[in-house]
Amino acid sequence: MCGIIGILGKTDVAPLIVEGLKRLEYRGYDSAGVATVKDGRIDRRRAPGKLSALEGVLKERPLKGAIGIGHTRWATHGAANETNAHPHATRRLALVHNGIIENFAELRRELKEKGYAFESETDTEVCAQLITYYLETENLPPKDAFGKALARIRGAFALAVVFLGEDDLMIGARRGSPLALGRGDGEMFLGSDSYALAPFTNRVTYLEEGDWAVVTRSAFQIYDAAGRPVARPETLSSAADAMVDKDGHRHFMAKEIHQQPEVIAHTLSRYLDPASETVRLPDGSFDFAKLDRLTISACGTAYYAGLVAKYWFETWARLPVEIDIASELRYRAVPYAPGGGALFVSQSGETADTLAALREARRNGQKIAAVVNVLESSIAREADVMFPMAAGPEIGVASTKAFTCQLAALAAVAIAAGRARGVLDETEERRLVRALLGTPRLVAEALKSADRIEKIAEEIARAQDVLYIGRGVSFPLALEGALKLKEISYIHAEGYAAGELKHGPIALIDDAVPVIVIAPSDALYEKTVSNMYEVMARGGRALLISDRKGIAQAGDKVWRAIEAPEVEPMLAPIVYAAPIQLLAYYTATTKGTDVDQPRNLAKSVTVE
Repeated sequence: MCGIIGILGKTDVAPLIVEGLKRLEYRGYDSAGVATVKDGRIDRRRAPGKLSALEGVLKERPLKGAIGIGHTRWATHGAANETNAHPHATRRLALVHNGIIENFAELRRELKEKGYAFESETDTEVCAQLITYYLETENLPPKDAFGKALARIRGAFALAVVFLGEDDLMIGARRGSPLALGRGDGEMFLGSDSYALAPFTNRVTYLEEGDWAVVTRSAFQIYDAAGRPVARPETLSSAADAMVDKDGHRHFMAKEIHQQPEVIAHTLSRYLDPASETVRLPDGSFDFAKLDRLTISACGTAYYAGLVAKYWFETWARLPVEIDIASELRYRAVPYAPGGGALFVSQSGETADTLAALREARRNGQKIAAVVNVLESSIAREADVMFPMAAGPEIGVASTKAFTCQLAALAAVAIAAGRARGVLDETEERRLVRALLGTPRLVAEALKSADRIEKIAEEIARAQDVLYIGRGVSFPLALEGALKLKEISYIHAEGYAAGELKHGPIALIDDAVPVIVIAPSDALYEKTVSNMYEVMARGGRALLISDRKGIAQAGDKVWRAIEAPEVEPMLAPIVYAAPIQLLAYYTATTKGTDVDQPRNLAKSVTVE
């Protein structure tokens, strides 16, 4: 994650921007920078490393100007150096960016052909150059040039821009990454979260998905994704101090669900090269070409992420995978193959059973890899190779963004394994990388169904038992959906492989047991829907989660439906996780349970 702050102030804003960046440094510390507008020119200071390096630069070369933007970077495209540090500047503007631009390679080629030169390796610079192109070639005013460029940019991102000669104008946008506006007395503020704005104002307006805003010192106008002027509510943080770190959401879990487009994008940036559409793995990774078998182990939600990965490794890499719950694996007399590989998944990196299973695998001569969110954790330190996530702190006990970041990292590793083993050719690798790069945007699309899901959840909340079914990669997601529901709403829920209904669970079906059917339009769709019809024939209430095509094909007798975006079928768990999480969340809020700290549960299970 990267941190953004912008200020339209009354005096020199650079020191204030640095103050705000200090509250955002947890989002990135590879480099930092500030740009201001004064006397008809844009000036900027940038430095690689932590924010203290930028402070040193500003001490030697102070920046003047009452309008400016700042950025603290978590490197995605390009090395962590001054050239790649934000803000990026052109002849006409300076811009800061958080997220990933999916189609930057295409736009970069187009702009180069038009004579625009690029200085950095970043995807961000494409945004700056594209807006500049519309300012110069079509002579558009900043608002129109920004809007036209925004329509061409694809991805999950937040942007803030200041313009040459415009000392009372800043434009910001969010699509998948958060952005908030703060109102002061003759001043305006813009930031990645309300925590960064807290030193300056307690009057905060959160941009909603797809919004963009034209900001001056006296007012701001927000536009929705279609370009229509809209009004968004203002929150007084002093009246709701507990909301400050929740970015306007009622619970940390809700905040973390809505952070997923941003953190998935940043996780993918660790692995994917959008320019070449290839996967790059950390040094010392498995030699997948020589690996005969992979053992995966984890606990809880992380185990279900590993179970999805089993399908990916076996399909894309033809690599046999054994997977077990860590608390079982550690006590089994596993016949590990000499020189084999073992992969352990943990959000905290401190899960006791997972750590014990890792140590047992090491004693048996396995090379150890870990997918972890906390890079200084025990599991990370004891692994031979680390596949990092970039979920950031996850406060809610029920895992949400950590789960999808685990999936994102595992998908990238599985694609790399397929390429190394000769199962995927260059064309197929590029196709899958493009699809994976698109998942943050699709998760943002899926989150737009929140209002409909909330209404459906009011009905689910009345149930005592709920079943989830799915096939293929949707089967582990059914298990995860049931776990989420039982964790935070305390409703008994079970997940099943859809084909197993006739082997027992169908006896539970009646009109009091909702059945959640996860069925993207894939090769297994018809078989899954056939199982759904068996439920409906016995009076069961089926809630279908599918794409538009799948919902239309299912017919109008389905009890309820939640539409998800169309996605590469094998990557559906990353996108479909969002509506499944929202369904559990709103069911719990309807029941009034403690969403962030459900009874009897702890965030990190560090005892057996």
